Amino acid sequence: MCFFWKIFLMNRTRISLPLHYQIIIMLIAGGFFGYFFPSAAPYINWMGDIFLRALNMIIIPLILTSIITGVASVGSGGNLGRIGLKTVSFYVVSTLAAIITGFLLVSIIKPGTGSELGFSTPVENISVAADSFGKTLIEIIPTNIFKSVADGNMLSIIFFAVLFGYFITRINEKPRHSIMELLNALLEVIMKITMFVIKFTPLGVFSISAKVISQQVLMGNDIGEVISRLGLYFITVLTGLLIHGLITLPLSVRLLGQANPLKHLKNMATPLLTAFSTSSSNATLPLTMEAVEFKDGVSNKIASFTLPLGATINMNGTALYECVAVIFIAQAYGIELTHVQQLTIVFTALLAAIGSAGIPMAGLVMMAVVLKAVGLPLEGIGLVLAVDRILDMFRTTINVYGDTCAAVIIAKSEGETLNI
Repeated sequence: MCFFWKIFLMNRTRISLPLHYQIIIMLIAGGFFGYFFPSAAPYINWMGDIFLRALNMIIIPLILTSIITGVASVGSGGNLGRIGLKTVSFYVVSTLAAIITGFLLVSIIKPGTGSELGFSTPVENISVAADSFGKTLIEIIPTNIFKSVADGNMLSIIFFAVLFGYFITRINEKPRHSIMELLNALLEVIMKITMFVIKFTPLGVFSISAKVISQQVLMGNDIGEVISRLGLYFITVLTGLLIHGLITLPLSVRLLGQANPLKHLKNMATPLLTAFSTSSSNATLPLTMEAVEFKDGVSNKIASFTLPLGATINMNGTALYECVAVIFIAQAYGIELTHVQQLTIVFTALLAAIGSAGIPMAGLVMMAVVLKAVGLPLEGIGLVLAVDRILDMFRTTINVYGDTCAAVIIAKSEGETLNI
């Protein structure tokens, strides 16, 4: 362990290697460590645990202060409504585009037709989570904001923050100025803490990567064999994610945002690599906000509104994955879906993606909603569970990338001058 710590310090103090390169190196090193020394991996889990706990520690204070100050900075209700409408519209359209991409690919490739998987993983506690989805819209309004904060209910927190920020603009100038000074000071402190935590990202990524790979090895799962048995399904999902991430979203940045998508992608290297390793949009949020504001040059007013909201409701990769997985399950069971059922899958996947929390494996849980909507057995989830953790890393990366693209597009539409 001391060896890797020395390498990390050497990279920072002598070589000054850019952070995203440090993350790539430690991501690969962690994978090798977990594969060749799986029994030793648990001894370094504490690094990943501390890193994720530190990120989670600052998420809610960051969301509250950034959204409140962002909304209050927007000014009038008309401005807030305009930015909010643009943001939500982009999220809905981009998510729908991702779903359609996945739908077309799975319908053309038909990865489940005639497949002999020979295995499925038992699924537990899925139906309970699926039944709770219907309450999502009602529970956006918190009965106790402190309980919502303690429970990490992001939609309720965002709702309260937007409401609080808006009504700051409705009070007299003197108290408004005092509140804004306090909130801006708090936001500055939280961003300083965020920058401090970000410095330890390579070590956290090393530990998380080692843990993920070692768990597969210790469970006796040959990663190559699992992928080969679900090969067409894996390739279908991955192809859809790549099309959306390398074609659809960059085109939207170029055409709608009039910005350079390659520069934007390069600027987002650190949050995207962190999203890939942690499989969590929320955990990546502090790094995403730092990169979008300080590298792309998006104002705090836009970034603080679009990014926390996107981390909660904008799940491009998750929606694509759910659509492909459900149709794959139907194909594997030999069930012919009607046109009505196919349309139901598309629109239910859109709604389920909005309800997915930005936490690892949430997309898998929300898949039960889509399966239930078209009458497919929940046990079908077990067919895709073997490769879900790997695909979760890819789809979370697309989720976060979609959020950053939205921030750039909305900022340009508001007349901001960016660095890309």
